[in-house]
Amino acid sequence: MSLFLFLVLAAVVLGIIGVAVHGLFYLLVIGCFVFLAALGYAAMRFRRGGRRQRIVR
Repeated sequence: MSLFLFLVLAAVVLGIIGVAVHGLFYLLVIGCFVFLAALGYAAMRFRRGGRRQRIVR
């Protein structure tokens, strides 16, 4: 979960910098890709979340 939050935070920061600084529109695009990657990661993580593996001792 912390990786998902870090990716979303990085995407927001890149997006803000990409919008605020003239000529760095590519950072906004990279931020969008990072956000989509974070959503994909969360979807894969939550889809597999129901199965727990038992530790055999």
